[in-house]
Amino acid sequence: MRRNKRPELLLPAANPEVMRTAFLYGADAVYIGGEAFSLRAKADNFSLPDMRECVEYAHGLGKKVYVTANIFAHNEDLDEIGRYFGELGEIGPDGLLISDPGVYSIASSICPQIARHISTQANNTNYGTCLFWHGLGAERIVLGRELSLSEIREIREHIPAELELEAFVHGSMCISYSGRCLLSNFMTERDANRGSCTHPCRWKYTLMEEQRPGEYFPVFENDRGTYIFNSRDLCMIGHIPDLIEAGIDSFKIEGRMKTALYVAVTARTYRKAIDDYLESPEKYAASMDWYKSQIGYCTNRDYTTGFFYGRPGNTEQIYDSSTYKQNAVFLGISEGTDANGLTVLIQKNKFSTGDVIQIMAPSGEDIETEVTGIFDENGTAQDSAPHAKQELHVEFSYKPEKGCVLRKIL
Repeated sequence: MRRNKRPELLLPAANPEVMRTAFLYGADAVYIGGEAFSLRAKADNFSLPDMRECVEYAHGLGKKVYVTANIFAHNEDLDEIGRYFGELGEIGPDGLLISDPGVYSIASSICPQIARHISTQANNTNYGTCLFWHGLGAERIVLGRELSLSEIREIREHIPAELELEAFVHGSMCISYSGRCLLSNFMTERDANRGSCTHPCRWKYTLMEEQRPGEYFPVFENDRGTYIFNSRDLCMIGHIPDLIEAGIDSFKIEGRMKTALYVAVTARTYRKAIDDYLESPEKYAASMDWYKSQIGYCTNRDYTTGFFYGRPGNTEQIYDSSTYKQNAVFLGISEGTDANGLTVLIQKNKFSTGDVIQIMAPSGEDIETEVTGIFDENGTAQDSAPHAKQELHVEFSYKPEKGCVLRKIL
């Protein structure tokens, strides 16, 4: 039993704003991508100056920042990777996520003072692999998503206590083995293993018979549709005890291209669930309805427990749609108040005067407030906020604190 061991809660951060939100809502650490060598090339990502500022900010809070460098490199990447790691050595993040052995070797040589974590892309599915990487100096293994809890417990029993295990507990599931996918490269010449995945597993497919070119037939899984590669999203909010007792040191949330609302919801919900369980299993069980209702406000494709309790069956796929469910709309983040006491925010989605919206408090409270006035940066009143990324000065019936996420429940 490892109930008293507090696991790290690790959140994704697409940009500095999302990173600050993750920490405010309960994350212990974030993982971010630089402008090169990470597997989310289409995310906002962090410039080196941004990265330096964010690492300093995190360390000031006693939090950690891990940088992803988990592409599978080609020859032309290696010199630039060396220069990049030299710059990261000066910035001082808390860890590097790496999958390529050549890239790992460069990091070991150039910035050995930064902890090296082995990415799930390296297909870490047995204790022999974990011991291999530990022998080369790795401090953490990000486990493959194909592992069951019983397999994870066995890995934990065969590796040194100081070697940390990290596992995804929430978010999108890749149809391919630990994310090692060739579909995107084949279909669009954009390589998933070098950061440019176009997510063809979410596309709709038809069937063409070899002798009938141009004649397409729908692909049916009985009468439910044609999204034959489309997995449900992972959600383990109801299974925190099993995750802790399996020996997982870091609970990882997927989603480096997700919004601050997604990060706030997942961080706040998993933070409370972990803390409640460590305080009292009874308190955790009694709060289950709250956890599940809150996590439903994340965009999602229905939920599954993935491989944790055995190999998923055909019910774990979604055959009729590739779109997300959306139960809440992200409106913006309070940036504090102006000289007139109005709340300043950068608008993310449309809202109007008279709307009743929710303030997500980091404490777990959801506070309803009415929009009683909307003004642009010049003080001109407007009835609604239809323009994305517009700076607004808003009057609310209940004023949100700085950093609070604002959402509209659908």
